[in-house]
Amino acid sequence: MNMFGLGRNNANTFRPRKNTPVGAKGLQLKRHIEATLGSGNIMEAVKLPPGEDIKEWLAVNTVDFYNAISILYATLGEFCTDRTCEVMSAGSKYEYLWADGVKIKKPVRLSAPEYIDKLFDWIEAQIDDETVFPQQFGAPFPPNFMEVTKTIYKRLFRVYAHIYHSHFKQVCGLGEEAHLNTCFKHFIFFTMHYQLVEEKELAPLQELIDGFTGRRGSG
Repeated sequence: MNMFGLGRNNANTFRPRKNTPVGAKGLQLKRHIEATLGSGNIMEAVKLPPGEDIKEWLAVNTVDFYNAISILYATLGEFCTDRTCEVMSAGSKYEYLWADGVKIKKPVRLSAPEYIDKLFDWIEAQIDDETVFPQQFGAPFPPNFMEVTKTIYKRLFRVYAHIYHSHFKQVCGLGEEAHLNTCFKHFIFFTMHYQLVEEKELAPLQELIDGFTGRRGSG
């Protein structure tokens, strides 16, 4: 695994935290997440609380996961640049092209910071769209909510994969490795529990995932 990455010129990349969706119910669910995570039991933090709506649960967690990775990536602003990360990749075997289906329909090659910036813009647009992520408790979710949600998780995984492969040395230098591992472990347990990302997409970090989940690699 390549753990290298150098210099950057624009460290002003922090984004405002996105608000928890579905109103007071969302805040209640967020408190449940924080309480169960605080107890050290990741599976309890992942499982749908009794009597709760699965889409509301997914929405609240999605915003939380986005906020976490957005803040983490921003701390690496000086290391992830157009010069050091000319393509959005996870090691030498995996490269990611960008397309949002609206502004950019044909996948294009971008530097890692360009890709991640466009990705975060796209995710924020989904979160801010109340027809996709309702802000009021009881408001209906759209028919394509699961499709959008799965795309968000697939793309957030790519940011983790890029950080682990290209910037882990800097993460350690900043003393953030424990925080990165905790965030990713929660993310991957949640993702696998609800089958939000296809197995083949997880390949760039399969060894790490197997270590976190106690599974043996398949080959």
